[in-house]
Amino acid sequence: MIGLSLTALLLLIAVTVFFFRPHSQPVERIAVGSAMGNDDTAGYRRADAPRSFHFPVDHGPHPEFRNEWWYLTGNLADASGRRFGYQLTLFRIALAATPPVADSAWRSHQMYMGHFALTDIAGGQHYGFERFSRGAVGLAGAQTTPFRVWLGDWELAGTDVNIFPLRLRAREGDIALDLTLNTTKPLVLQGDQGLSQKSAERGNASYYYSYTRLSTTGTIRLAERSFTVEGASWLDREWSTSALGPDQSGWDWFALQLDDGRDLMFYRLRRKDGTLDPHNAGTLVATDGSTRVLHWDEVDVQPLGSWTSPHTGDRYSAGWRLRIPTEHLDLTVTPTIADQEMRLTIHYWEGAVMVNGRAGDQAIHGQGYLEMTRYEPDTPIR
Repeated sequence: MIGLSLTALLLLIAVTVFFFRPHSQPVERIAVGSAMGNDDTAGYRRADAPRSFHFPVDHGPHPEFRNEWWYLTGNLADASGRRFGYQLTLFRIALAATPPVADSAWRSHQMYMGHFALTDIAGGQHYGFERFSRGAVGLAGAQTTPFRVWLGDWELAGTDVNIFPLRLRAREGDIALDLTLNTTKPLVLQGDQGLSQKSAERGNASYYYSYTRLSTTGTIRLAERSFTVEGASWLDREWSTSALGPDQSGWDWFALQLDDGRDLMFYRLRRKDGTLDPHNAGTLVATDGSTRVLHWDEVDVQPLGSWTSPHTGDRYSAGWRLRIPTEHLDLTVTPTIADQEMRLTIHYWEGAVMVNGRAGDQAIHGQGYLEMTRYEPDTPIR
């Protein structure tokens, strides 16, 4: 997401490899563990203590940090009930801590990367796309007033003084989104007042906030057909100069919207030996927007089977059971279609999910998005 979206840290290495390899050398697959272990943090600020957030400034870029991302996911449907999931993520990735000599308008130490995906649930198809560009001569960038983040014609744009209503537009070939998003709940500061710790080392953290339920209307273009849709989206914002700890290898991240009006974010970090990390954490957002931090030992997450990609051979959980005893929640999380793997420079699974279960004595349903990195070949899914 993604959500946790530690993927962005991985992409820092991917971008460097992609742009600075010898031209005759193919782009090789990049392992999560090795990329996330990168410790080149000199000269950057780090997320090492809670801070005050200031808006609208913090909706915009934070170039003193190495990475940041604007992460949108959503579940939409047209009037006939045809359902879609979407993802649009725009990443800013610094390639150096200080700006280069300004001897050319083309020179920049900022790289932008975008991931755009559409899941056509009725059609059983998932489409994923990727872009790169330097942050120069208008090719890509981020600004605060008016709010705008763009990579070519993929963009998020607000009004002169506010981020909302937020216009989201992306097109790749004959697949396109044109959506308008508005707030229905207050902004949520994740973790400790917005400081989301990812491992024991000081600074291995991000500044992280979310809008967990955004009303969404607009159009989806799929081949020759156009669909007028509405539904709900989720916006995650993070910036950091961080990395996984040396014994961490991947993660599973949940962003769930329940039909009783509550929203749930939870991520679990996996260690190389297959065990879980005590820095797992999350937030339960009430209908009125009030929040409760969920600690690692409050949430029981169990995989339900496994799914192996026929394209990459990578393994992921096929579904999940998620229980929060203190909240009397017992949820089953199931992908809307099995194959929502993002086979781009980095391979990961990111897709729309359905939620069913119990809230005390009552049935409960919902929808959301799930991000997973692959399980190592000799590591059990647990």
